[in-house]
Amino acid sequence: MAARKSKKPVLLTGGNPRIAKADGDAPVRAYIAAMPGWKREVGRRLDALVTRNVPGVRKAVKWNSPFYGLEGQGWFLGFHTFTKYVKVSFFAGTSLRPVPGGGTGKDARWIDIHEDDLDEVQMAKWIRQAAHLPGWGKS
Repeated sequence: MAARKSKKPVLLTGGNPRIAKADGDAPVRAYIAAMPGWKREVGRRLDALVTRNVPGVRKAVKWNSPFYGLEGQGWFLGFHTFTKYVKVSFFAGTSLRPVPGGGTGKDARWIDIHEDDLDEVQMAKWIRQAAHLPGWGKS
């Protein structure tokens, strides 16, 4: 039998990878690997920050976006690829200090990361705070 070539994920509007909904590290890695250009490195850095700062973090891809949460607490963070930035959403962002600048949702706040402006020190602080708050949905 001939070997099958694995297909590259389709990129949706803004370059967001279409990855099937699934739990675990593998779909998140597939999403990050499919992120176009400089955004792939931002995705790797975000994933590493969450993994390093939140022992036992659970991962999944939902709605073509990586989600991070803790068992029994729900999802605390997700990110999504857009044409000119990567949007990092904190689902209980109004409880973070300082509150991330983007968004006007009831509880959620987000920050748009561009090619050269990921502040890893501040992002790690927000990630650690967010992981201790009740999350969204079930993880």
